[in-house]
Amino acid sequence: MSDPNIGRLLSKRYQLQELIGTGAMGRVYRAKDVLLGGVPVAVKFLALSIQNEKMRLQERFEREAKTCALLGQKSIHIVRVMDYGVDEKNTPFYVMEYLQGQSLSQIIRLQNLTVPRFLSMVRQICLGLQCAHNGIPVDVDGSVYPIIHRDIKPSNMLVIQDPSFGELVKVLDFGIAKLLQSDGNVTNYYLGTLAYSSPEQMEGKELDNRSDIYSLGVMMYEMLTGTMPLIPATSSFGAWYKLHRYQAPTPLAEAAPNLVIPKQLENLVLNCLAKDSGDRPQNIGEILTTLADIEQHLHTRLVVSEKNVVNPEQNSDRAVKAELALKPQLDSKPSDSQAKITTSYTWPASKPIADIVFPQIITTNAGTLPSLWIMLPQEEIEKRLVCKRYNQFMFIPIPHPMLLWITVIYNRKYGPKWLPYYLDLKTSFGQEITNLLGKTGQYRLLLFSRETPTSCSHVLTSTIAPAQCEKLQEWAKNSQILVSAAEPQMSKGLLKREYEKIKPKILAKLESVNTNSQFDLSG
Repeated sequence: MSDPNIGRLLSKRYQLQELIGTGAMGRVYRAKDVLLGGVPVAVKFLALSIQNEKMRLQERFEREAKTCALLGQKSIHIVRVMDYGVDEKNTPFYVMEYLQGQSLSQIIRLQNLTVPRFLSMVRQICLGLQCAHNGIPVDVDGSVYPIIHRDIKPSNMLVIQDPSFGELVKVLDFGIAKLLQSDGNVTNYYLGTLAYSSPEQMEGKELDNRSDIYSLGVMMYEMLTGTMPLIPATSSFGAWYKLHRYQAPTPLAEAAPNLVIPKQLENLVLNCLAKDSGDRPQNIGEILTTLADIEQHLHTRLVVSEKNVVNPEQNSDRAVKAELALKPQLDSKPSDSQAKITTSYTWPASKPIADIVFPQIITTNAGTLPSLWIMLPQEEIEKRLVCKRYNQFMFIPIPHPMLLWITVIYNRKYGPKWLPYYLDLKTSFGQEITNLLGKTGQYRLLLFSRETPTSCSHVLTSTIAPAQCEKLQEWAKNSQILVSAAEPQMSKGLLKREYEKIKPKILAKLESVNTNSQFDLSG
């Protein structure tokens, strides 16, 4: 039987095209926003009907929907709600961003998660939950309204491949469980998902963030083992309640004999599954701190799975972006602007006379430009004035947004001079110069000799590939809303390890161009 909603025009704006999901909470359709030229959106009809006389419930729905919309603006790990309303049948609906991806439940069924990938996913989910638990100011008096999800489970986690971030996890359906429970027609039965519910949720108690933490513990257990920590003899409410309230989880080693994880991670999962909410981590921040500690001790990457090793010659989606494209481009002779730079800029008194690299924003006849200031021995500079120049940018969004700006000046006879610099994208300077690199598509290399440090001795130009320019601007923009979950040094260490892995590949590419002409090789 065909779905009568297909082709329907909702609120004179959203044309429903395809049913893409069903569940206890409602039905989801792919639709197009005809007022915005057919932009794809997702429309979710909730499994309740607001009767005309129940104005209090309608007000409640509008408040929940507004809060969810604000949450999506505050965190990239929460699906954005863009509109909401009630149709002619008094059925409330949300309009959300349309995202193509897999639910976490599908991923768990199809593959075993590596520990690094597990840690990345859980960190992202926690960042979304932390944003919601911390609350949203919704009233004119600034009152903060914390949001408890109440239905944390793998099917409410959407995993997408983002061109900037790699594997990105977003949480669905904030506030919907509470809204459904407020409907007078459904107060006589439990709403939620029995396998993931906290004991206090099943007892009908007032919930706080620790209930979500219990559900998170169940989900983490399932992500690691592929099975549930508690399995009842029957699927009745009573059977599930007895397990959640009284039964200890199956030991992880018994559930997955081949699983090898740090003891600290096993303890974290079991602590989240404590029967008494006072024995669990008391907030998501505690979990994030523990995850960061586990990652640091593992000395492993946070976001990319072990089977998806960074390869600069593959344009695959990943959180640490490393793309290499050799595009030889004959360099022009030094311009008047470059000649002016050598006389206009002197080595800052605040910087030591040493072999160092740092970025600066400079003003030239061509306008405001990014630049990289480099101090080397005069002999080193002269060896590489005739050279190939190469650049590449690597970005990691979590635990702290950080960009690695790689420049290489290479001469076949004398080899490469590696000039890396780490930019903290939670600082205004880091965002400004990253955005400028993307907009201008080039930067100047100002070379200073240690023997005569007062003035710039030579200026070179390095151009940036158009695809990298686009990513630089995206990374600068997205870093404004990313939340730092650890010290910048941790992201720097992760990028440094990836940098050491790709250096041989970069060098091989540089050596493959059999010339020492002044070529610019942009990655």
